Amino acid sequence: MTSNNIQLDNNGRLKHFLTTEGLNKNLLLNILDHAESFAGVGDRAVKKVPLLRGKTIVNLFFEPSTRTRTTFELAAKRLSADVLNINIAQSATSKGESLQDTLRTLEAMHCDMFVVRHGSSGAAHFMAKHVSPRIRIINAGDGNHAHPTQAMLDMFTIRHHKKDFSRLKVAIVGDIMHSRVARSEIHALTTLGVNEVRVIAPLTLLPARVETLGVHVFHELEAGLEDVDVVIMLRLQRERMRSALLPSEQEYFHNYGLTEKRLQVAKDDAIVMHPGPINRGVEIDTHVADGERSVILQQVSHGIAVRMAVMAMSMGSLVDKQEEKT
Repeated sequence: MTSNNIQLDNNGRLKHFLTTEGLNKNLLLNILDHAESFAGVGDRAVKKVPLLRGKTIVNLFFEPSTRTRTTFELAAKRLSADVLNINIAQSATSKGESLQDTLRTLEAMHCDMFVVRHGSSGAAHFMAKHVSPRIRIINAGDGNHAHPTQAMLDMFTIRHHKKDFSRLKVAIVGDIMHSRVARSEIHALTTLGVNEVRVIAPLTLLPARVETLGVHVFHELEAGLEDVDVVIMLRLQRERMRSALLPSEQEYFHNYGLTEKRLQVAKDDAIVMHPGPINRGVEIDTHVADGERSVILQQVSHGIAVRMAVMAMSMGSLVDKQEEKT
């Protein structure tokens, strides 16, 4: 069996994890099932399993993200891997070295996996195409393109609370146009077979022809939230205000901010999610963010298990290949 998907090896197993787009339902469910098996590791006296002992994982973050980098580091350490955090602000790339030269330098140190966050869309794909066959690449967010592990930890959280994807109506609210999280979640949700995916945003924050992704578009928050099971709020980046895509934070909250009153039109057992960090009083009211329907902190905890699963699975085919040679 061969695959044209750069993310898969010749046996159809996960090699790199760059995007949720193009992966089949069984593989996404396999990631969730593996994450389930890791979910209890954090509760043990010794919070480690030996799956990646002797492997070196590099966190290569060209953009700051304390939450994502920290959960990847914890995930790698719980798999017993050695972890190297590269400070990009002080690295050779900030002095003019090309991304490809940086890769070659790190490869020479016999690293096994790069967890990459980059401001340019497609950076993770570029790295996957140019690294040695023994290296694995995990995309921790690239430009406006994809954030696949965030999408999968959200899928894990949804399944934990709702069990059956096929019955669900899910609403994603906010800056759909610039959100790598939204893109990755739409692909994951549709692949997993949810009943309906809705996007709710002003026209200025919606990509052209977004309907072709299989979503229903709403411009009014209350209409879009009616009878939904899951509400995913997106972070509104303040630079959108300066670029005149929106008039002000106050105006945005007035029209699209999630309040307890607006949440009443969703199902009684609807859950509220947010990839973080939260802008309280801009995209979500504090009472909702801290309320009984919020699962935002659970998302953070689930992120460790999901990232453990992705790293273990992508390294698994390489470990199996090495064992065959011995």
